[in-house]
Amino acid sequence: MTDTSTSGNGPSLWTPQARALLPLVVPALLIGVGSSLILLLLSFVAERLQDLLWDALPDAVGVSGTSVGWIIGVLTAAGFVVGLIVWKVPGHAGPDPATLGLVDPPLPVRVLPGLALAVVVGLAGGVSLGPENPITAINIALAYTLGMKAMPRTPATDWVMLAAAGTIGALFGTPVAAALVLSEIVIGADPRPLWDRLFAPLVAAGAGALTTVLVAHPTFQIDVEAYDGPHWGDILSAMVVSTAAAAIGLCAVYAFPYLHRAFRQLAHPVLMLTVGGLVLGVLGALGGHLTLFKGLEEVKELTAEGADHDAGNLLLLALVKLLALCVAATCGFRGGRIFPAVFVGVALGMLAHALVDSVPPALGITCAILGLLLATTRQGWLSLFTAAVVVMDLALLPVLCVAALPAWLLVTGRPEMLIKETASDDASDAVQTRHSQ
Repeated sequence: MTDTSTSGNGPSLWTPQARALLPLVVPALLIGVGSSLILLLLSFVAERLQDLLWDALPDAVGVSGTSVGWIIGVLTAAGFVVGLIVWKVPGHAGPDPATLGLVDPPLPVRVLPGLALAVVVGLAGGVSLGPENPITAINIALAYTLGMKAMPRTPATDWVMLAAAGTIGALFGTPVAAALVLSEIVIGADPRPLWDRLFAPLVAAGAGALTTVLVAHPTFQIDVEAYDGPHWGDILSAMVVSTAAAAIGLCAVYAFPYLHRAFRQLAHPVLMLTVGGLVLGVLGALGGHLTLFKGLEEVKELTAEGADHDAGNLLLLALVKLLALCVAATCGFRGGRIFPAVFVGVALGMLAHALVDSVPPALGITCAILGLLLATTRQGWLSLFTAAVVVMDLALLPVLCVAALPAWLLVTGRPEMLIKETASDDASDAVQTRHSQ
């Protein structure tokens, strides 16, 4: 039926559905730009501190920033400092990060300063976590608090979606990632069409992505041998690699609660994080500097040095990074798991090519990223998008879609890389918080 709504004496330019969407356009633009600027600011501060810790200071004392002693010392110190932040800074840097995902309900504003400090120290200190989870949490909390004051009749979930979309768009430099992630999130019984629900978040995501691209010019693409198009044998190779990577990712998922329980036995946040930092330092010394930090720059270095790494070394890099990711996420460091998981996937994909020369490097890498992210994030679209954007070859997409199927069958219905807190856990946290105050 044709809409015959009128405005004044003539037909309206906008339908009722369009008029409902228009009020959120300006807030979405502001949230998208603001989300990107907060990401860029915290990343800039972390990078300057990283330069100080890993370049300027070791040069000043006459040691190598990649030496075993320096790696262990800096990561242990980073754990101690983050522990102090969690213990003493008002708000305690938010809830246990092992219980949080990429998009969660808004945190109280009082926890944001501590959370921001903890993120900066962790990123600069070489911890194997990315910025995505805590920065998304910061932006959601700010957008929710300011949005509910400015437009109190707007549903709270709208502010959560706008901030999440703006941050994801800023992180990946494209609004496509945000649309794919949000399409997997079901919030309430919303009868509107998908594009109506995603309209304002896409505005925020587009604003966030454009701001990041114009200011920082980020790129996720790695330099690997071009894929010469799908062949019949590639289909089997893709399914085997993605499923094997998903199985390895599931090993980390099943180990996650045991590591979390072990660190919780230490009770005090300073002790938990200092020990966690020490463990990460030992792992970093074992795997080398490539296994430190969030992994994006290290991925590019790894692929550039591809010929210098044999199968044994690639396996070592992948396993050390995966274990470092689990340790960092369970001992209390604030950070996300997507970017370090990409490094693990790249190393596993290069391993597949090293073991079976007929597996093209681009195919092995994208399928391994896909399988590992399916296991660790349980988000199909995000996993597929991330795998595709790392190599950026449209010829890989049909094969990737097929490769996702057996990997998804393996991971669906299994535990997530997330701790579900019980009532007793909440009571224990409350007691610990009161004691620390």
